Amino acid sequence: MSDAVKVAKDYFDALAAKDFAKVGGYLAEGIVWHQPGANQMSGVHEGAGAVTAMIGRMMEISQGSFELALTAPPMGNGDLVAASIHFSARRDGAVLDQDGVDLLKVVDGQIVEAWLFSADQPGEDAFWG
Repeated sequence: MSDAVKVAKDYFDALAAKDFAKVGGYLAEGIVWHQPGANQMSGVHEGAGAVTAMIGRMMEISQGSFELALTAPPMGNGDLVAASIHFSARRDGAVLDQDGVDLLKVVDGQIVEAWLFSADQPGEDAFWG
């Protein structure tokens, strides 16, 4: 397993465990995060603080129910790691439950850039508003 793949796997394990302090440790201070769609979470988020704030907002909106897990081992290509994921959340009668792919760029043991892809972007947009 390459170093980049190990970092990605450990990051996803921490996210699945909702260990957000550990999650933050995998994010480079200057991370650039590309969140897809047309909802309040969408757009380019720059900096670890902005990304952790977005994750915190997701937890708040989903009343703590947001979950994400790997569905297959992450795959590496140099400093890039592709990960098949499944994510879900609930809030006030609304349900988010779908697959996605996260593409992470890992440098010196930290995620420096991330691109996320959702299987049902309109459904995700409707959930987050």
